[in-house]
Amino acid sequence: MASETPINALSGTEPQPASIFAPQLLWTTIGAFALIFLGAFETLAVTTIMPTISRDLDGQALYSVAFSSTLAASVIGMVLAGRWSDRTGPARPLIAAMAVFTVGLLFAGFAGTMGIFIVGRFLQGLGSGALIVSLYVVVARLYPAMLHPKIFGLFASAWVLPSLIGPPLAGVVAEQISWHWVFFGVVFLVAGAAAAILPAVRVLLNQPELTGEQTSGRRTIFWAVVVAMAVMAISLGGESASVVAWPLAIGAFAIALVALRPLLPTGALVFRRGLPATIVLRGVFAASFFSTEVYLPYLLNERYGLPAWAAGLILTVGAVSWATGSALQGRLPDSVPHEKVVVLGALLLSIGIATQLVTAFFMLPLVVAAVGWLVAGAGMGITYPRLSTLVLSHSSRRDQGFNSAALSIADAAGGAIAIAFGGLAFSAVGGLANGAGFVAALALAALFAVATIPLATRVRVREF
Repeated sequence: MASETPINALSGTEPQPASIFAPQLLWTTIGAFALIFLGAFETLAVTTIMPTISRDLDGQALYSVAFSSTLAASVIGMVLAGRWSDRTGPARPLIAAMAVFTVGLLFAGFAGTMGIFIVGRFLQGLGSGALIVSLYVVVARLYPAMLHPKIFGLFASAWVLPSLIGPPLAGVVAEQISWHWVFFGVVFLVAGAAAAILPAVRVLLNQPELTGEQTSGRRTIFWAVVVAMAVMAISLGGESASVVAWPLAIGAFAIALVALRPLLPTGALVFRRGLPATIVLRGVFAASFFSTEVYLPYLLNERYGLPAWAAGLILTVGAVSWATGSALQGRLPDSVPHEKVVVLGALLLSIGIATQLVTAFFMLPLVVAAVGWLVAGAGMGITYPRLSTLVLSHSSRRDQGFNSAALSIADAAGGAIAIAFGGLAFSAVGGLANGAGFVAALALAALFAVATIPLATRVRVREF
C-alpha cells in the first residue's frame, strides 16, 4: 500500500491532528468504527441465528456453506481492495465495499431459499473483506503515524461490544420478530456509517491517482478467486451423499493449496520456521476455533433445545474470554518469549475444543460446554496479538504489506476450509439424524487444535 504524508479530512493546510477525535478526523473515526462494529455484529449474529435460518429455509445440508462462502469471498475482497487501493487510493474501493456489503445484506434479508441466502452471504464476505483493507489504507492516508496505534486499538475495541450483545440480541430479534430483520436492521446502520465517513471519501477522491504493477495484481486476484472456488467446491460436496464427495473435496483442497502458495510467504506450506510457520499457525488456529464456533450453537439448539438467544450467551462467554486473554497477554513482561505465550495459547485452545467434542459425544451438562468455550476463547485471546506482533517482527518495511495481507488471508482461508470440511464430515455420518454429525465436525476441529501445538514451537527463528 502506498505510504504518503497524511492529509486530514477537511483540508491539506490545517495542523496535524493530535487525537483521533480531533475535529478534522472525528467523523472519519466515527464512520470507520461504525463500519467495523457492524461487520463484527453481523458475523456474530449470523453464527447465533444460523440454526433458525437453515431450518426455516430447509437448508440444513448447506449449513456450513453459509459460513465458508463468506470467508472464501472475503479473501477475494481483501486482494481486490488491496490492489485497487494501491493503484487509485482507498476511496473507490471503500465505496464499492460498502455497496457490495449492503447488497449482500439485502439478498440475505429477502432470501426465501437457501441458495439466495448463500448468494447474500458471499456478497457480504466480498464486501467485508474489501472494507477492512480499504479502511486500513484510509488510516495510512489520513491519520498521522503517531495516531495509528490508537485508531487500530479503536478498531479492535469495535469487536468487544458486538461480542457481548450481538449473539443474544440477534437471538431475541429472530425469535420475537424475524431473522430477516437481523439483516435489514444493519442496512440502515451501514447507511449512517457511510454518511459519517463521506467527508474523508471526498478528500481521498481528490488525491492524485497512483500507478502500480497491474500484471502481478491480476495474477494475485486470479489465485484468490481459485481459492474461493475450491473452498466452495469442498462446501458443496457436503450436500451430496455420493461416494465421490470426499475424493472431489480432497482434490479441491489440493487446488486451494496450490492457489494459496503465491499469496503466502515462501515456505508457508512446508511450515518453515519463523514467518512462514507463524502465518500458517494463524490459519490453523482459525480453522479450529471458527469451525467449532459454527457448530456449537447448532449443537446447543438441536440437541439441547436451547433457544437462539441462550445459545448466543455461551458464544458471548468465549468472546469475553478472548478479550480478557488479549488484555492479559499485553501485561506480561517483555522477558516472556512470544513462543511460550503462543504454545500456552495452543494448549488452551486444544483443551477447550476437546471439551466441546467430549460434550457432544457424551451429552454432558451445558456448564461443561461453557467452561470449555471460555478456555478456548482465552487461548485465542492470548495468541492472536502475539502472532500479529511476530509477523511484524519478521517483516521488513518492504514486505510489511504483503505479510500483513498474508496473515489475513491465512486467517480467512483456514476458517473457510475447516468449515467446509466440517460440513462434509457432518453430512457424511448422518447430519442431524443421530447427533453423530456434531461429533464428526467437532472431531475435525479438535484435530486442527492439536496441530497448533507443534506448529507453535516453530514461530521463532532458531538461533545457533
